[in-house]
Amino acid sequence: MARNAVGFGEDELRTLAGARSFERGVGYVDAVSGLEVGDSAVFARVHGSDVYEVELTLGEGTGTGVSGWCDCPYGQEGNFCKHCVAVGLTVLRQAGIPRQRAAARARALGLEAWLTKLSRDELVALVQEQVAGDRELRRRLELRAAAAHGDVETLRERVVALVDPRPFELFGYVEYADARGYARQVEAAANALRALTAGGQAAQAVRLAEDAIRMLGEVNGEIGDSDGVVGQAAHAVVDAHMQACRKARTDPERLAQWLAAHLLGDASDVMDLDPLDYADVLGPAGMARMRQLAAEALQRSPRGWAEQYLMERLVKAQGDVDALIALYANELLPCGATHLRIAEELDAAGRASEALAWAERGLRDTTTEAHVDGHLIDYLCARYTRAGRTAKTLSIRRDRLRAERSLTAYQQLRTAAGAVGGWESEREAALALLREDARQGRGRGGGLVLLDALLDDEDLDAAWREASSGADDRQWQQLADLSRTTRPADALAVYLRLVEQVKEPTGDRAYERMALLLQRARDCHRALDTLGEFTTYVCALRAELKRRRKLMTILDRYGL
Repeated sequence: MARNAVGFGEDELRTLAGARSFERGVGYVDAVSGLEVGDSAVFARVHGSDVYEVELTLGEGTGTGVSGWCDCPYGQEGNFCKHCVAVGLTVLRQAGIPRQRAAARARALGLEAWLTKLSRDELVALVQEQVAGDRELRRRLELRAAAAHGDVETLRERVVALVDPRPFELFGYVEYADARGYARQVEAAANALRALTAGGQAAQAVRLAEDAIRMLGEVNGEIGDSDGVVGQAAHAVVDAHMQACRKARTDPERLAQWLAAHLLGDASDVMDLDPLDYADVLGPAGMARMRQLAAEALQRSPRGWAEQYLMERLVKAQGDVDALIALYANELLPCGATHLRIAEELDAAGRASEALAWAERGLRDTTTEAHVDGHLIDYLCARYTRAGRTAKTLSIRRDRLRAERSLTAYQQLRTAAGAVGGWESEREAALALLREDARQGRGRGGGLVLLDALLDDEDLDAAWREASSGADDRQWQQLADLSRTTRPADALAVYLRLVEQVKEPTGDRAYERMALLLQRARDCHRALDTLGEFTTYVCALRAELKRRRKLMTILDRYGL
């Protein structure tokens, strides 16, 4: 379809979603249902692991192309997800969309014209009729009416009822399937609080919002909110609280005490409330009071996570680097992660020499530790490399391989040694270390790291020798993949053994893996000029597994 028919094309969808989400969205086109075309937007449902609601806003004539919203977890983070792609492709493939948009525009204009002609009594009767048949609409209008009349008691009762999860609970817990319904109620409570503030009752809205936030914190552990929809609705309540505080010009000291009590309480993580969002309401006096309260709490509980987090946020906001360093230094993690945080803060403050000194202290302090934060090591190596101290970088990487036998440590040592032109001698020493581990069965699976290193170096002859002493299926397949053209007979034996192992599991993933292995086995037979043997093998395999219809379909797709 031409781009100007709906305001966007496939290129826009691909750009918005990214190549991966776009390709996945193509596979969801057949899962789109309930397409509803409006004047400036399209609505639909997409059936995946759940049923998701999608809205595409069309920007025809505005130069904005298209934007999308989806209530899947990825879409709620603001991403143009695969479900949005599927709906967009569905729109592009329907030739009648422009006509449907024109019809929707005409209907909207017709509705507006009809409503405009109704008398006041007729409008009231119409609303009452709709309210009688729509309980949710009635509740929303009752809340707006109570807010407009300043009926705080009614609003309090309704807000408390809306944030109460018990109507959704089964055996004391709100299941995942009911979380969205509960989230809609919490969002309605946030809207009521906003309406109360707009109606000139901001001070009452502040108190009521604080009650709602407290209740939400108390019930947080009773809700299956893996998609984060309840948390998102709870954030709306916090936003309503902030709006009311600004409008009511809440006393800074009182607000500081409430924030500190909430952030240091047991339910502080339900909305991840950030005190700095209230900085404009707190002002200098309120922020000072917050820091005083945080310092007192930290003195009572020096290792408390909430106490440390609150003090950290406040100190950072005031730009007091030395106070922040002192805070971190009170609780240095043995892995060196805290040393790195201090170094990064000092770097950001333009104090590079002090940053390096803290990082080096971290390396010294972790000498006897089994686990050292890899980012600290990377930081030091980067600093030394930039300063031309490549020998120091090599020494650190060498020590890390001795302490931590892993492919990553081996690769980093190779990079460091390559920078000074000494990889050959360094490699022999590193491999000797890994061979000793393999001989004694130490490290991650004994010889597995050694074999990973040889495969990464593409030293295939050595890898084949070591594999016979012990390799896992992943390594065997990687070795066969790298050797298909140079050692097709050896690679073929690996593929056929792996095919035998994958016979038992069922399901698309197992069948796709079998098809991949068979394709690579065919490549080996082709190199050996024995395709007839492969044909015989596949025919026997298909006869053995003929009852698995999905497998047969997949094998047909790959010409097997």
